[in-house]
Amino acid sequence: MAERTPYIAANWKMHKTVAEAAAFVDSLLPRISATPNDVVICASYLALSEVVERSRGSAVRVAAQNMHEDDTGAFTGEVSALMLVEAEVDGVVLGHSERRQFFNETDEALARKMPAALAAGLEPILCVGESEAARDAEQTEAVLERQLQADLAAVGAGSLAEVVIAYEPIWAIGTGRTATPEQAQEACAFIRDVLRERGGAADAVRILYGGSVKPGNAAELMAQEDIDGALVGGASLDPDDFAAIVEAAG
Repeated sequence: MAERTPYIAANWKMHKTVAEAAAFVDSLLPRISATPNDVVICASYLALSEVVERSRGSAVRVAAQNMHEDDTGAFTGEVSALMLVEAEVDGVVLGHSERRQFFNETDEALARKMPAALAAGLEPILCVGESEAARDAEQTEAVLERQLQADLAAVGAGSLAEVVIAYEPIWAIGTGRTATPEQAQEACAFIRDVLRERGGAADAVRILYGGSVKPGNAAELMAQEDIDGALVGGASLDPDDFAAIVEAAG
């Protein structure tokens, strides 16, 4: 099995002003100075440059929360991969369930965004996950396979290891309800099986769990064989809580 470095990402969503982001980074860095893990802060567009500057020389890398698939164009309100690269951003979250639900992001759009991110040198964090209704109907695997096959359609086997996958069951995001370690492992193992069928270095792909991850449950979740880290929402807004989750990854 490939050795996979734990990957802990903070998805701040629409939280933190530039000043608040600066204060967070200044508070976090001393707490994680010795970590061997990959630590990523997914900040709002306005705070990206501040987080990049504050985290230079540290374990922290920076990701945006979305991007457009084109380099330029008449797309009011959008940001391109080239703009993110110029801002020295390292990665980008794509396909988060909130983007799919509230902004009508489709698998077809993600199939264009994924290769655009990779071509620009950005590390895409692709989010997949099922609704409560789909889980109750025992459709979890069908939903995950459909999303993965569609969203990665234009990603070749040679680029697969550059992708991070975040399994985020929609029913566990911001609800306080967390998948059990067994449920999370089962889904992440299935994701890896789907990736293996695509060829490439599927065993090198980091697969994260996201959905009400907290300091109290992080270690047990990330101890699972196919869970290589976490995409953290609410608990990532507090530097003490997020540092505890980074530490829990080992």
